[in-house]
Amino acid sequence: MARASIRSPDESREYFFEEGCFILELSNSDDDPALSIARARVAPGRTTRLHRLARQVERYVILAGEGWVEVGDAVSGPVAAGDVVTIPAGAVQRIRNTGSGDLVFLALCTPRFSPEDYTDIDPAPSAPDADRD
Repeated sequence: MARASIRSPDESREYFFEEGCFILELSNSDDDPALSIARARVAPGRTTRLHRLARQVERYVILAGEGWVEVGDAVSGPVAAGDVVTIPAGAVQRIRNTGSGDLVFLALCTPRFSPEDYTDIDPAPSAPDADRD
């Protein structure tokens, strides 16, 4: 059961996730299993790996930048600040930064994100870590 709390992000805890973007977990705990919130950051010219989440419905809330999102055969198109993308559980997805600055968005998952639910299905090899910002 969720408890009343205030969480302040620690920028030094941002990490590069195998999906191909930087992640800062804002809220993902046993105290609130219904929802996780992460800030994702995709560098200019980069595309996240084609992947799916087994159990989570994911919503991208675009905060800054411009991109192109693909959600299976259902949705494909441009996104910018203010847009919300809904991704059903199990849907194939990826997002590409088409702008000159970072593409930044919140990823809200219900139920909360768990790494075991992430499946990489991209046929392309992973990009080397040397390209990380």
